[in-house]
Amino acid sequence: MEYVKLGHTGLDVSRLVLGCMTYGVPDRGSHPWTLDEDASRPLIRKAVDLGINFFDTANSYSDGTSEEIVGRALRDFARRDEVVIATKTFFPMHKGPNGGGLSRKAILHSIDASLERLGTDYVDLLQIHRFDPTTPIEETLEALHDVVKAGKARYIGASSMFAWQFARMVYTSRMNGWTEFVSMQNHLNLIQREEEREMLPFCEDEGIAVLPWSPLARGRLTRDADTTSARQNTDNYGGTLYNGAVESDRAVIGAVARVAANRGVPRAQIALAWVMNKPEVTAPIVGASKPQHLDDAVAALEIALSPEEIATLEAAYLPHPVAGFE
Repeated sequence: MEYVKLGHTGLDVSRLVLGCMTYGVPDRGSHPWTLDEDASRPLIRKAVDLGINFFDTANSYSDGTSEEIVGRALRDFARRDEVVIATKTFFPMHKGPNGGGLSRKAILHSIDASLERLGTDYVDLLQIHRFDPTTPIEETLEALHDVVKAGKARYIGASSMFAWQFARMVYTSRMNGWTEFVSMQNHLNLIQREEEREMLPFCEDEGIAVLPWSPLARGRLTRDADTTSARQNTDNYGGTLYNGAVESDRAVIGAVARVAANRGVPRAQIALAWVMNKPEVTAPIVGASKPQHLDDAVAALEIALSPEEIATLEAAYLPHPVAGFE
């Protein structure tokens, strides 16, 4: 396993992040395709054994049960100082007022609830899951700063939003002497490349780590365009992400298949290698519902795509509607 610094911090993280949305009680929340605890634990254990030390979950995944499963597994499989635990906050955890969002009340309540579910005194990275247009950014940023100063989070990060929104937050924190964001978790893969326009250059210029989610486009880049999976058939949110340029996406998926066939490797390795070969990217977030998914992710670290292969993979891409900010 390779390790790199998380942006401009001194924190060492693996070049792969295990995305833990896959692990949760299936009938809790909105992800019926998740794996229960018995099925999840061997995969989390395998990730630890492979040298992955970075684990990403969220309070909203499977109604909090993802945090519970991941927390118990990591306590059993690794020392706390060996692993980097990231979670997120924003989406509603209950109906009615103050169930979610990025108000001071919501943030301070959610971090305490996440720590209880994870069974730890602190998280290494607390991320805002989305931008909250209904709360003044100063309120959000000062609350995040207070979470760090209270020792409940070591660093803070953000997830999908427009670059101008992120820039406002970064510079507002800086002007007030508050804790600054060290990472951006955004939507980036071969069939959704809009982040290349502004967010990636901004993060590179500021030394902010880039942690792409859905690097395999929820599995679409790993199989023929006309085939599906159990997750795809029940993933209502995922269905909204990849309907903006279907024909060009089919061509990109075909290009992945050709490059993979020429190398004699699975398509997942090629699609993931493209993300990891981008100089702005720190570590992509990979999901794993089978052991082979982890093996492919680690193998992709060894693939250096040639300029000709990159050109083949990128040639058919057309501008897409921005997706993943909802």
